Formats: sequence, structure tokens, C-alpha cells
Amino acid sequence: MTTDSELATKPTAMDQQAPPAPGPDVRVVFVGAGQINFGSPEGPWNHSFRLEHKLGPRLKVIALIDPVTENAENVLKKKRESFVLSAYKDTAIFKDVPSYLASVTPETRPHVVWIGSPPAFRGSMHAGRDVERVLADSLPGIGLFLEKPVTTSSVEDVMQVSRYIEGKMSPLSVGYMLRYLKVSQKLKQIIAENKLQVMAVNCRFVIAYERLTKQWWWNKEQSLGPVIEQATHFCDLARYFGGEVELDSVVAHSLEHFEAPSKLSKLAFNEDETIPAEQRVPRVSSATWKYTSGAVGSLMHVIALHGRDFFTEIDVFADGYSLRLVDAYNAPTLYVRRPGDDHEEVYKYADDDPFFSEVSSMIDAVEDPSKSDEILCSFDDAAHTYAFTWAIRRACETQVDRRRR
Repeated sequence: MTTDSELATKPTAMDQQAPPAPGPDVRVVFVGAGQINFGSPEGPWNHSFRLEHKLGPRLKVIALIDPVTENAENVLKKKRESFVLSAYKDTAIFKDVPSYLASVTPETRPHVVWIGSPPAFRGSMHAGRDVERVLADSLPGIGLFLEKPVTTSSVEDVMQVSRYIEGKMSPLSVGYMLRYLKVSQKLKQIIAENKLQVMAVNCRFVIAYERLTKQWWWNKEQSLGPVIEQATHFCDLARYFGGEVELDSVVAHSLEHFEAPSKLSKLAFNEDETIPAEQRVPRVSSATWKYTSGAVGSLMHVIALHGRDFFTEIDVFADGYSLRLVDAYNAPTLYVRRPGDDHEEVYKYADDDPFFSEVSSMIDAVEDPSKSDEILCSFDDAAHTYAFTWAIRRACETQVDRRRR
């Protein structure tokens, strides 16, 4: 467990890091030339940028795999025109994983594969979507980082993947970066140090939607809906703080697009013309559940706000304690009320970058297996979060079907 002094003093912002330590090259393969791996003006995602800061001249990107080779070429052109030329000057482009694997030699065998391709193309045992299985068979023992959610396939399918790759690849990490927030670690520390039994977890995730213009997000057939695609981060924290969920206990309701309170005045496109009615996302998803410990949990995801900033908050309650994690995406803050004092302590950590923390932890574990416990979310853990989000979606749909009968 990280100590309070370590939380306060350990820098996670990239511009506060010590120079990369000297050492052997670290060979990396990227799967996906898109925004998750290479950045976007829309958000902080950019795994390559953080790997460059973590490893410095030791980073050697030996392959970039993307079916749209033009995108890969554009990415590499920009990288090769910058100060990180040495990391990308010999990077080869491949359209798919099998063609890349045919090129691997002992000298080019990667230390880690970084997967940022869409979840529709991974997390399955079915051919063409089975990148984890293919890599486990072809490159056993390498490290593997994947973005969330781990798949768009069935829960049964992804659980089979988890069982198949267990022990074949190490380390394994999935990008639930909110676990790496210092306020999240402080919350976990308080629970552990005080031997608290969590009684309840309450999650609220309210998005600002007017700039959310990507129509695939609004189509359940493509995105699987806002709980599985977006609120998955808070479902994951609900498990991280509260423990395992009894999936059969999940009860949920939703506000659907055809119901009167669902109208969105700032939607950036004409939903009637672009999204089939049966695939439109719910405006509200509200769920409750029991934990295996006996504790109670709840989640409300709402599409309602205008402007840019989301409203996010998680409350964790235990005997004598209120732990309130606020504004996880913009200015993460933890408010703590303890026994004997009605006033809240406030914990804020300047320049905390959970994306860098998860990248740094992964590389540390690749280079030193004894540091694998620094990885906060395994593939199996992420698969259980995926199952949880599906339980919420199915519970919502059950109630919709009941009301329509």
C-alpha cells in the first residue's frame, strides 16, 4: 500500500520526472494508430507521448499495426520530424497482427505490445478478434497493455480469453487509469489502514454532451451504450473500492430516448436522421446492487449537461467515515470525514497524471517482474468490470421491455 508521504511527494506529471535512467532498449509494438496511442486535441489520451517521456532514448518502436496504413504513415511522419526520431526511425508498418508476426526475429522480439485498437477487434476467441490469443501463442511471456473496455464481445467470450492467456503473458495491464489517481490511492489507503468495512458506494457520472459529436457513441450497436463505453470507469472504481459485485442482484432503470424527459436541446446532429431508433442510447441509466460482502452500491449515468465539464462524484461510506471523491477527470479531490470530527479533510494533489502512472507502472513491471504489483488492473479484473457493466445494461433493458408490454 502506498504511504501518505509517497502520495504527496511522488511526481506523476511528465514534466516533473527525473531524466530516464540509462539501460538497454525497450522494444514496443503499437496496435492502432489512433487517438488513444498517439493523441488528440479532444483529451489527454496519448500513450506514445508518455512512453517517450518514461523511456527517453531507450524507447524503440519496432512496429505500428493498423489496417489503415495511411494513418500509420502520417503518425510516423510527425514522430520522425520531432525530437523522438530515434524511437521511430526504424518502425515498420503492418496492416494486421499476422503479417507483423511473420516478420519477428529474435532481435526484434518485443518486450511489450501496446493495444489501442477499438474493442470490437479484440477480447474474443473468434478469429479476427483474438489478438490476445494470437499473441499469447506466438510471443509467450511478453508484456501486454490494452485499453478499456477489453472487448465488445460477449461476457462469456472475454472470460474465456482471460482464462486462456493467464500465465502465458506477463505483465498484463488494462487502462482503467482512474485507479492510478492519487486520490483513489488515498481512499484505498484510508480503508486499509483503518480496517474499514465498506457499507455503501454511490457513483454519479453526468456528462456534458453538446461537444460529443461522434455519432458512433450515440449508437448502442457500435458503442454498446454509455454504461459499457463510458461509465465503465466508475463501475470499475465501484469494484475497486467496494469489492466484488453480485451480478444477479443488479436492478436498473433507464430514461429512454422516446420518453418525454429525454429531449436534448444541444445535440450536435439530427438523431432522427442518423441513429436508428432501436439503437439510440438511454439518457439516464440508474442501477443498484449488492456486493458479495453485503454492502450496497449504486450508479447513475446521465446525459444532461451543456458546456464542457462533466460532473462526477463517488461516495464511499463505512462506520464513522465518509470518503467523497469529486471531479475525477478535471481536478480530482478527496473529502474525508472521520470519527470525532464533523469537518471534512481535503486531499488534492497537483499535476497528477494517472495516464503516466499507468504507463510507468507497466514499463517498471516489464523490466522488473517483482514490480508487477504496481499494475492496478489485470485483464481478469477488467473482464469482471465488463461483466458488471453488461449486467447493468441488461437490467435496464429488462425494465424497458416490461414497461412496453
